[in-house]
Amino acid sequence: PGWKGVFTSSPAKAIVAVWALPVLFAITVHEVAHGWVARQLGDPTAMMLGRLTLNPLKHIDPIGTVLVPLILIVAGGVIFGWAKPVPIAAENLHHPKRDMALVAAAGPVSNLIMAFIWALIMKLALLLPNNLVNLALPLTYMGGAGITINVLLMVLNLLPVPPLDGSRVVAGFLPDPLAWKFSRIEQYGLIILLLLMVSGILGKIMWPPVLIVQNTIYRMFGL
Repeated sequence: PGWKGVFTSSPAKAIVAVWALPVLFAITVHEVAHGWVARQLGDPTAMMLGRLTLNPLKHIDPIGTVLVPLILIVAGGVIFGWAKPVPIAAENLHHPKRDMALVAAAGPVSNLIMAFIWALIMKLALLLPNNLVNLALPLTYMGGAGITINVLLMVLNLLPVPPLDGSRVVAGFLPDPLAWKFSRIEQYGLIILLLLMVSGILGKIMWPPVLIVQNTIYRMFGL
């Protein structure tokens, strides 16, 4: 009955049900974090456009937030996705170069915080009594999915490849001429990422830190 029936009778539906909320919130909160930090540093653009909200409908990209993650979930591949980028007007920031680095860093930091929140949810679910199994089971699996997707997004976005957040953090520490040249790589960023993914290099770069962070969180919460 209930969730136990879903897991045993329709594994595909169960996988989608488990991953849907963690993926949606991981991507949405990541974008909101960019806009919120930008607002604190002087740029109200995201707020004026109604993007400082956890309402996922405001952030959903039909392809990056729905189609790509859904295909990857069903296919059993590495889960990732993206939302509509939150617009940032750098000229409104108090210290544009430094503040853009802080705005960029806010996304990965928000994913780390969410990974901790999902770990707490998973821990509490495991402590629920047996008669609440239909509540404990989905929360446990969602907790694990939430940890994984948020750690993946954090590590991916910290890579110094434009337009990922890590590239903007790096640019904030470079002298202006080098930062400008570095930012010009962004037009080739998607191609670079696809080549890294297809060649398997991306996985080799990402999985060691992903496993380290994920296992550390599991140990911290006794999972």
